[in-house]
Order: sequence, then C-alpha cells, then structure tokens
Amino acid sequence: MNLDLKDKRVLVTGGTKGVGAALVRLLIEEGAKVVTSARQATADMPDCLFVAADLRTVEGCDALALATKHYLGGVDIIVHVLGGSSAPGGGFAALGEEQWRREFDLNLFPAVRLDRALLTGMLAQGAGVIIHVTSIQSRLPLPESTTAYAAAKAALSTYSKSLSKEVSPKGVRVVRVAPGWIETQASVALAERLAQEAGTDYEGGKRIIMDALGGIPLGRPSTPLEVAHLIAFLASPRAASITGSEFVIDGGTVPTC
Repeated sequence: MNLDLKDKRVLVTGGTKGVGAALVRLLIEEGAKVVTSARQATADMPDCLFVAADLRTVEGCDALALATKHYLGGVDIIVHVLGGSSAPGGGFAALGEEQWRREFDLNLFPAVRLDRALLTGMLAQGAGVIIHVTSIQSRLPLPESTTAYAAAKAALSTYSKSLSKEVSPKGVRVVRVAPGWIETQASVALAERLAQEAGTDYEGGKRIIMDALGGIPLGRPSTPLEVAHLIAFLASPRAASITGSEFVIDGGTVPTC
C-alpha cells in the first residue's frame, strides 16, 4: 500500500486472530516493527515480537507495556484490536456481576491501561497515533446477547474521543474504527451459539445477527483484511490531519449517516 510506515514502531493488541492477525501481517509488509500480544501464540504467527499476556489484568498490561518499551525503545502507533464477548444470550437477566466485569475487563480497561503506560513517551516525542477499535454495537446493540459488550465499546468510544481532545494538540492523533459484522472466528462462534439456541444452522444464526442489525446493504460481512486496510491507512502519515473521528466499516448496516 506504500503508506510510509517503514520502521514505525507499532503495538497491536489481539494480534493472533481475525482483524489483529490481518493487521500485523499488513504492517510487517509495510516495513513496520511490530509487537503483538495474546494469551498464547498461534502456529502461523508472522515474523514479529510476540508477548504472551492476559490483558484483562493489570499485570498483563504492565508486562506488555514493559516489553514494548524494551524491544522497541518506545512506540509510534498503538492499535487496540483486542475485544470480544463471552456473555450468554438471554437479555439483561442473564448478565450477572461476573459477566459485566468480564466484558469491561476485555473491551475497555486494556486500552486505558496501555495508553496510560505508553502515551507519555508519545507526548515526549511530540508524535504518535492511537487507534481504538470500537464497534457499531455501541449504536446498534443486540439486546438478546450483546448488551454488556455494547456498553463496554460505547465506553471505549467516549474515552477515545475525550483522549483525542486532550492529546491531539500535543501531536498525538487518536482515532476510532467501528466495524460491523466481520466474519472472524469469534463472530462465527457467536452465530453458531445463537443458531444452537434457536434450533437452526450456522446460516440461520448468521441471519439472526444480520436481521437484528437491520440487514447489511452490501449483502455480506466485512473481511478482517478490509478492516486492517482501513486501520493501516488511518495509522499512516497519509491520514495526518485525521483525529478524534470514528470511521464505520459495516457494509452500510448503520442506517444513519
């Protein structure tokens, strides 16, 4: 893509699957130096530094931040891809204290903790980019199964907007990317779970999600690589005047502009 990312120091969370894995590969192709993390590596990891860490914990975030500083000497770009939901279906009544805590521990606090640990270095160098991957679920939650996830992503979006207003005047851009339905392993698992609960097959579970979202005018979900391309552009110097914005990539799912 020739995005002038050669030798940029990048941290990507959740870089072993889905959008994160696609982004890591793309950034390496662009010549960036990449650190990524997950709880465990996969067999097909690309050529980057991998740090095993549970980012749902304070200790995991601290370990990743220290490793990033040690191996990269600082960071130019942070992309928070990590996220997901393990909450059961059944609406609000199925969400106990543990389910609510898990959703926020996965979808909000890792970004807050890692930004806090690494943003000081960006401000000292007077440049940097932070990208928070949110979700259209913050606008179109699915009450049957994603209330807590949607709330956590909405909190992430608000946090990101506030952060952008604080640090953009100091040279650090903060941008949000809000995907809709992406056909990743996690989303396939969600469709399969909904299908099982509804007594249908995978295509039926997929239709349940698409119908709940009001349909996808494009007629298909996005691919991880399509989302990765958008993120890479926004992280690059080609997007140097973009900050504080949220970019939706959802095949037209959100019905308003």
